[in-house]
Amino acid sequence: MAAHKNGPTGSMTALVTPMNSDGSVDYGALDNLIEMQIGAGIDALVPCGTTGESATMTAQERQDVIAHVVKTSNGRTPVVAGAGANSTAVAIDHQKRAADTGAEWALVVTPFYNKPTPTGLYRHYEALVDAADIPVILYNVPGRTGCDMLPETVAQIAKLDGIVAVKEATADISRVQTIRDLTSEDFKILSGDDATTLAFMKAGGDGVISVASNVAPKEFTDMVHFARDGEFEKAQSLHDQMAEIFEVLFIESNPIPVKTALALKGMMQENFRLPLCEISAEARVKLEAALKNGSWI
Repeated sequence: MAAHKNGPTGSMTALVTPMNSDGSVDYGALDNLIEMQIGAGIDALVPCGTTGESATMTAQERQDVIAHVVKTSNGRTPVVAGAGANSTAVAIDHQKRAADTGAEWALVVTPFYNKPTPTGLYRHYEALVDAADIPVILYNVPGRTGCDMLPETVAQIAKLDGIVAVKEATADISRVQTIRDLTSEDFKILSGDDATTLAFMKAGGDGVISVASNVAPKEFTDMVHFARDGEFEKAQSLHDQMAEIFEVLFIESNPIPVKTALALKGMMQENFRLPLCEISAEARVKLEAALKNGSWI
């Protein structure tokens, strides 16, 4: 494998993809978001994941956005490229494109809809690491995919050369220790759930790929860093400060609320690609209230 054989750690932002009214990518707004994140000390940027609406982007659009994030970050912070698909052949293409952009890692969600067996999952990731020279982060989010990659399966896949971490988005804190016991010392375990990130870190997690850090990158990063350093009282104070936005940013399907929140902050237009659409009136009231309560807007 190439550089970055080890997995990432710390606080990483699952970037939204700002869009113009015609559905094209708003690169100016994306640049502003990147600069805000880097200025807040974020540990990595994650374009074209679930939060980036990658499911409605073409392969070329995904590659262009990832390449733009790599170029704009210019070595100031590493980039984790969203590169999953429910077809192994398509995922391999995404992997190769991600490697070509210069991203340090590829984040690869379990194949959705297909419901592969543990053996199928193993062979899927085996094909990926054999095909492209970029370290892979497994991504388990059964609420989105209908496929739960159990710790025992994670452990088997983690033995493959090039598999360096897992993003575990089940909010099951017990899995941290289970995965830790079944994998090598250098295998990284990342949270994919903002509300339980602090508990995840206390249980021995290595970091998080976050939605809320789009809105509050400094506070979220400080919380994760305090937790990493064992300063849990300081981390808890920041967690409590952000607790309301942890809840309200998932009041409707991600990334509808977080993109709306960034629009309310004046950072981008409130545009989505179907089948996602604008937030409901009732949810908007709750979102605005929570953002104002925490002085996020």
